[in-house]
Amino acid sequence: MKIGYRTLKTALGTPVAIFIAQLLSLENYISAGILTILCIKTTRKKSVLHAWYRFAACMTAIVYSFIIFELLGYHPISIALLLLIFIPTTVKLNVTEGIVTSSVIILHLYGSQHITLNLVINEFVLIVVGLGTALLFNLYMPSLEHDLRIVQQKVEENFGKILKEMARFLATGDDKWSGEEFPETAELLDRAKGLAYRDIENHLLRDHHPYYHYFQMRTKQFEILERMLALISRITTVNKQSKEMATFIENLADGIHPGNTAILYLNKLKEMREAFRSNELPQTREEFESRANLFTLLNEMEQYLIIKRTFKKSDI
Repeated sequence: MKIGYRTLKTALGTPVAIFIAQLLSLENYISAGILTILCIKTTRKKSVLHAWYRFAACMTAIVYSFIIFELLGYHPISIALLLLIFIPTTVKLNVTEGIVTSSVIILHLYGSQHITLNLVINEFVLIVVGLGTALLFNLYMPSLEHDLRIVQQKVEENFGKILKEMARFLATGDDKWSGEEFPETAELLDRAKGLAYRDIENHLLRDHHPYYHYFQMRTKQFEILERMLALISRITTVNKQSKEMATFIENLADGIHPGNTAILYLNKLKEMREAFRSNELPQTREEFESRANLFTLLNEMEQYLIIKRTFKKSDI
């Protein structure tokens, strides 16, 4: 059984919130623990947002409770009427996450049978203690950089394998490759983008995340690799041009890393395109189709490299 950071923080934060509420001699002190449980989230940003939603909803609930209970009396029908007004209000204010928390406050006020200033202060302090404790415990978030770096290395390794297998097919016609790196890489990229997004939400003031942009770039390149595989599978002959393309792709596979050397390969690609154009025209239909696929493959490689060139290497 694995205990995550969120579980650990919830287990520690809840009794702390209850202890503080008891220390302040607050009524219904257990509710402080409930608020802490509800507000500890997977990221700092989510925790702050949900704390704000619950605070705003609770303040609205206190105002509505005072008006309706004091005017209509403390009857079950008053609760029904209050909820009929309160819930649409939270929807309008976009704080529906605070409905459950606010319902606890509403029932506290209803149970008192008379709302006083001291009771309102008590509920306000309860809310502050519960939400504040959750926010304090959520200040610590484990760094995801190590996990991101591992996934980055694996993605680059798979890109290299894919390109080398493509090069081998172009050079020899050997089609025994299983292609298992493709589904594995797709899964890795999805996981990486999820991790990067979580890391973004753990930095409230950061508007740029190098890993997130890096994996977005690799995802676009991966889509091109999928198209390249379809093109290569239609090339049925090994010739001078396919071997030249194989050499280029193998060199590119050896140079995969976070740095930006795309401009060097783009220049080589330009030279190769000029050389292709100066070659003799194909003599048979099969040669023509093979040459056409190779030329399309060259264009796809160019797009692959342009995507890398536009990526600005930051801190990775």
